[in-house]
Amino acid sequence: MNDTFDVLVIGAGPAGTSAALRAAELGARVGVVEGGSRTGGTCVNTGCVPTRVLAKTARLMREVRTADTYGITVTEQAISWRTTVARVRSTVQRVLDVKDEPDRLAAAGVELMLGHRARFVGPHELELEGSGRRVRGESIILCVGGHSRRLPIPGAELATVPEQVLDLHEVPRRLAVIGAGNTGAQLVTIFSAFGSQVTLLEVAPRILAPADADVSAEVTRAFTEQGVRVVTGVETVESLARTDVGIALTWQAGGEQHRATFDVVVMATGWPASIEGLGLEAAGVHAERGRIPVDEYLRTDVEHIYVAGDADGESMLVQAAHSEAEAAARNAVLGATRRASHHLLPSGGFTDPDYAGVGLTEDQARERDRDCLVATVPYASMERAIIDDRPRGFLKLVADRRRELLLGAHAVGENAVEVIQAVTTAMAAGVDVATLAKVEFAYPTYSAVIGVAARRLLAQPATPEG
Repeated sequence: MNDTFDVLVIGAGPAGTSAALRAAELGARVGVVEGGSRTGGTCVNTGCVPTRVLAKTARLMREVRTADTYGITVTEQAISWRTTVARVRSTVQRVLDVKDEPDRLAAAGVELMLGHRARFVGPHELELEGSGRRVRGESIILCVGGHSRRLPIPGAELATVPEQVLDLHEVPRRLAVIGAGNTGAQLVTIFSAFGSQVTLLEVAPRILAPADADVSAEVTRAFTEQGVRVVTGVETVESLARTDVGIALTWQAGGEQHRATFDVVVMATGWPASIEGLGLEAAGVHAERGRIPVDEYLRTDVEHIYVAGDADGESMLVQAAHSEAEAAARNAVLGATRRASHHLLPSGGFTDPDYAGVGLTEDQARERDRDCLVATVPYASMERAIIDDRPRGFLKLVADRRRELLLGAHAVGENAVEVIQAVTTAMAAGVDVATLAKVEFAYPTYSAVIGVAARRLLAQPATPEG
């Protein structure tokens, strides 16, 4: 058995499989080590795919509650958590079957080593736990992903982390979610729709802090109207404690101590790299604050060791993992010439309402150029949103006034992620505002809001007033 590879990839999630396939395409002999029993990583097995199935279930619950307005009588509205979980698990398996990554890797000549955690024993060599086997890579790409982080507070072991949600025995009556990033916000929507009384705690001044400020504000209003208690500016989360009636959660906000009891507390409070036991010190690679720093070519401080995906701490998105994997694989095989870029990286969440964005927020754009163009079109003015009775939300386009090129786009509302994807395509192609304004969109569609917003940008004065 030849245990020496041109490229050795650690991890078989979205980044790992993409990197391995690309390196093989470039003619390298590639091996992939995966500590779990199957490919797909967090995204397919416990993250994006399961969450999206739960979000679909929540959407159906909302549709059922309003079916009578369309003349449909529904006599009972109840959720079977056991059936929902079974649906999630079967969907995950279907996705794994369709992707068929073990066979794809094998067909590309990639050796997949499942079920053994890898540990560095030197800069080029790793030991496969429990097998006694050692493998060597001339270049190594670390695609080890991340894992949920519990806050270092008393009683943290009582909390549930997002990937454990499917292990709950029932829908909690009272739920606290700590952390209002993408994952936390989606869990809020899901369990609120399922009937839980939800409290959302966030240390930042607003939820979805990286998003455009108007997106954050609109989603906050929607959550509040749905009965979610949204608490921002939390100074500290102090402790969790088991009581006779649930889990007591104590936190500080507004200079005061608060305490409430919940059936379940979910901590969506960080996603550090999964580097425990990897033995980075044996390879001379250093990590800091839960991530492995890399340069613009995705190299660590050891030039033949690269990182792609969540472990570098740059962007915790599958689309970023694929992009980084492509760059890392190319650099590992052909030499470090391909830079990683996240300039046009659409992101969003399947909440109620959905939200999404790409490029610069309005605040970021105005920091560069206070006279940039901004146009916002409310969903309530669009025929498709009226037809579907989903009038909440908007599309905002941000553009450079002089060149009339889009700098960013942000949306809240039905199909927001798909709308933003369409704008992303235009931005990637270098389409200017005038050209976008001439595009004929099918009627009635949500994407038609893009043309309306582009025409509003064009209607603004060529130079700022005053």
